[in-house]
Amino acid sequence: MKKGRLVNVGLGMTLGSHITPLARNFIEKADVVFVAASNELIEEWVKTMNPQVISLQSYYQEGLSRMVTYENMVAAIMAEVRVGKQVCGAFYGHPGVFAWPPHESIKQAKAEGYQAHMEPGISAEDCLYADLGIDPGKFGCAHFEASQFVFNHRVFDPSAYLVLWQIAMAGDKTMKTFTTEPAQRQMLVDLLMKTYAADHEVILYECPVLPIEQTVIVKCQLKDLAHQNVSLKSTLVVPPDRPKRKNHESLYAAEKWHE
Repeated sequence: MKKGRLVNVGLGMTLGSHITPLARNFIEKADVVFVAASNELIEEWVKTMNPQVISLQSYYQEGLSRMVTYENMVAAIMAEVRVGKQVCGAFYGHPGVFAWPPHESIKQAKAEGYQAHMEPGISAEDCLYADLGIDPGKFGCAHFEASQFVFNHRVFDPSAYLVLWQIAMAGDKTMKTFTTEPAQRQMLVDLLMKTYAADHEVILYECPVLPIEQTVIVKCQLKDLAHQNVSLKSTLVVPPDRPKRKNHESLYAAEKWHE
């Protein structure tokens, strides 16, 4: 194995509250730490663990494709790995959830013969279950990125929870903007109303980033969703609208098995 090494870790969702001891250890021992966080306070907090911090937020530019931004991030990370440094990528939430650069940088590092792996963090999904009191084992959950859901035929079960991420960018295909107009988000509403009633209650959820922030839980009728205030942190949760359908053939087979 070559000398350079890459570990991408999760910082968790709420500043200082969710980081694991193992993630902290990798940050502290790294030669350089790349930080991707939505708030400068998070970057300053990471600097208390290791002053050799490089922010990845500066790579974002309005009007520039996020795919180009992500490729530039990976190039910056790999440049440090290739000169033999112990590199740590510290990413908001979980480094493997809605984050292309952590996956791609690890893939490239391994392909070039470097040690590379990922350490998990508490994600918005974990916080969502806790804050909304949802047990995914009770009804089931289907998760999709909002624009992918709009632009592709996705099969889902309305007797389970439907969770749509990055709702603020629903209807965008350019990857150059950070929010869409209500008319674009209406495409999602129209699609959902083919399955759910217009007055079906849905939930907009945001996990706090700073300890002084409050969890955001906004309930509204589906027909009013497109005009709700949303941000990059907003996640849409569509509760089940019908009971589960029993598979009588399987139930009969299970009963016969125990006879």
